[in-house]
Order: sequence, then structure tokens, then C-alpha cells
Amino acid sequence: MPSALSAVLRERMVATIDDEASRREAARCFAVSLASTVSWHETLLQEGRTQAKPRRGDQRSHATEAQADLVRHTYKTQPGLFLRELRARSAKRGLQVRVSNLSRHFKRHGITRKGTSATP
Repeated sequence: MPSALSAVLRERMVATIDDEASRREAARCFAVSLASTVSWHETLLQEGRTQAKPRRGDQRSHATEAQADLVRHTYKTQPGLFLRELRARSAKRGLQVRVSNLSRHFKRHGITRKGTSATP
């Protein structure tokens, strides 16, 4: 996911437009797309801000964390389960999560799921 451009660039861009430059000229001057320039200027006019909106971040880990005991219990009773099997068993007990959420849950808690070696 791309990062937001600097707040200083946004402020300078909008100030240039306010100083009688066209949006197209400002976009060319700062080497920013015309779409971004128009969006930033419209945001200033409608909302009065030049800052980027805050990023939302993780929206799903709270569900897995709320049921962490269930996930760990299911994993400890059958550690050989694949993540999709673990997800299916958790779903039977009322926890609807994605495989990627389970993977990140184990990583967050330092639980490794490596198999054992075939040779002693």
C-alpha cells in the first residue's frame, strides 16, 4: 500500500493554487498527478484540511484476540492441524476468522507451527 505524501507538499500545493495558479500548473510544478491535486484542493475547500486522513490499520485481530483461548486450546489439542482445518474447527465453535488472521495471531504470540523432522 502506498504511503501518503508529505503534509508539507500538500500545504505548498494548495498554497500555490490559492496564489492564482491553476490546478494543472500546480500539479506540473510539484510533479504530482492532477487527480491528487484536485482531490487535495477539493478537500481543503470542503473540509478545511490539507492533512491526509489517518490510516485505519488492522480491523480484524480483535476478534481473534477475543477468542485467543479457544484458538490456542484447539491448536494444543491437535497441533498437526493445517490453518484451514483450525479455522474450520474454530468456526464450528462460533469463531469466524480467516486463515491469514490465524497465521498473524500465532506470529503475534510467538507460536511457531513447524513440523517435526522425518529423520531422528
